[in-house]
Amino acid sequence: MSAKKKVEQDHEDFSLNDLLLRGRVSAPAVEKELPSGDKVVEFRLIVGREKRDGVDTLDIGAWSAKSRRIALTLKSDEWIEISGGVHRRFWKGAGGIASRWQVEAVEISRI
Repeated sequence: MSAKKKVEQDHEDFSLNDLLLRGRVSAPAVEKELPSGDKVVEFRLIVGREKRDGVDTLDIGAWSAKSRRIALTLKSDEWIEISGGVHRRFWKGAGGIASRWQVEAVEISRI
């Protein structure tokens, strides 16, 4: 699908949600089954900051059967590359509607 599409007459959408990350796995992945019956494998990726000291730890979700299978084989401190996009997940919690940002891993490769 082209990033350029017609949204409204005379307005084009040039948005793109496509990313590539390389980093180290912080801990083994965990598989969860959601109330909807969907399954997701979650883990965190440690990535360095460019031109600054420090790191960021990003929440990664593997939703497809293939990415879930690969994610479950990852080991702590293993270097990997992820392609995918950023998504905001919503759910109903004890205090009402809750949300968080998560990187959805479409492809996971060892480096």
